[in-house]
Amino acid sequence: MNFDVEKVRADFPILSRQVNGRPLVYLDNGASAQKPRVVIDAITRAYEAEYANVHRGLHFLSNLATENYERVRAIIARFLNAPRENEVIFTSGATEGINLVSYGWAAPRLQAGDEIVLSVLEHHANIVPWHFLRERQGVVLKWVEPEPDGSLPPEKVLAAVGPRTRLIAVTHMSNVTGTVVDVGAIARGTSVPVLADGSQAAVHMPVDLSALGVDFYCITGHKLYGPSGSGAIWIRAERQAEMRPFMGGGDMIRTVTRESIDYADPPLRFEAGTPGIANQIGLGAALEYLMALGMENVAAHERDLRDYARDRLRSLNWLSVQGDAADKGAIFSMTMQGAHAHDISTILDKRGIAVRAGTHCAMPLLDFFGVSATARASFAMYNTRAEVDALIDGLTFCRELFA
Repeated sequence: MNFDVEKVRADFPILSRQVNGRPLVYLDNGASAQKPRVVIDAITRAYEAEYANVHRGLHFLSNLATENYERVRAIIARFLNAPRENEVIFTSGATEGINLVSYGWAAPRLQAGDEIVLSVLEHHANIVPWHFLRERQGVVLKWVEPEPDGSLPPEKVLAAVGPRTRLIAVTHMSNVTGTVVDVGAIARGTSVPVLADGSQAAVHMPVDLSALGVDFYCITGHKLYGPSGSGAIWIRAERQAEMRPFMGGGDMIRTVTRESIDYADPPLRFEAGTPGIANQIGLGAALEYLMALGMENVAAHERDLRDYARDRLRSLNWLSVQGDAADKGAIFSMTMQGAHAHDISTILDKRGIAVRAGTHCAMPLLDFFGVSATARASFAMYNTRAEVDALIDGLTFCRELFA
């Protein structure tokens, strides 16, 4: 099918609004994406006409809510081409998913001196849970630096693997630079379990878990045009069998007595408490929307935006793009001599352009690049070449102010 960006834009109500008297140019998608009408409608319907708590209820509304909620597991499995639906565990987002692996799989298995290989590209969500193990259990974190252009060759990651390496935890796409990491090549090159953070990658390109060969893969709903507080982690069944429950409470047990607990089978074993029912239903609607568009079509449109934006940004010889690797998504982190990232963001905002300024929850990566903050423009499937032009005009205006 042909990708009609104007038709897609019409599906997102917020894109028709103005900010500071200018048409909204929303380029903060790396932090959180906007929501299409089908997602908003699905959440409204879940609360207005179909709400009850899920599982174990014997009345009509509970059964209906359970059916709508549980079908999202199959939608996620289809979206990621996961081998089995019951390997999908609902979470509030990628952060919870990675912490589930840290507490449920790594903490009981790793001892002092055991190693976890990380890349410097990682979001704090894929750093801090491993620091917990370093602080509490003496686990060693082995860091792999990217190339100067921000790329991360798989062989560089594999070279860091030693006899005491117990896990490789690496992003599939950097939220700062857009660098795409070949996590499949990493997984095929080692017998060590691999966790891939798919928070960015799953938004911008097709993901095939049946082919990647990783053991853990997390996604977060609010970046996937779904609600905040929604998400999932896919965990290979063999790894689930090695895990202990992360949180205890309702829904993750079969029976509880004064003397013992009988846990439910996965995935419920790892889903304690009343879940974000409407949030996950909204995520299901978002993923069905994306699959109807076709992730190959989304990726092709965003590659065009990336190439156009890259060419235009490179023409600004007073602007630096940090980590502009060849294989990357449409994410650009920029610095300008004489202007702080916060100044750039504020000036662009006055022109209706939303970008993010700061460290982007990736302090080790910014330290690697030798900068304290960047202004990040991150594009989505509803962005256009005209919005790239608006960004360039805004950056040029900013440069003139600080010249």
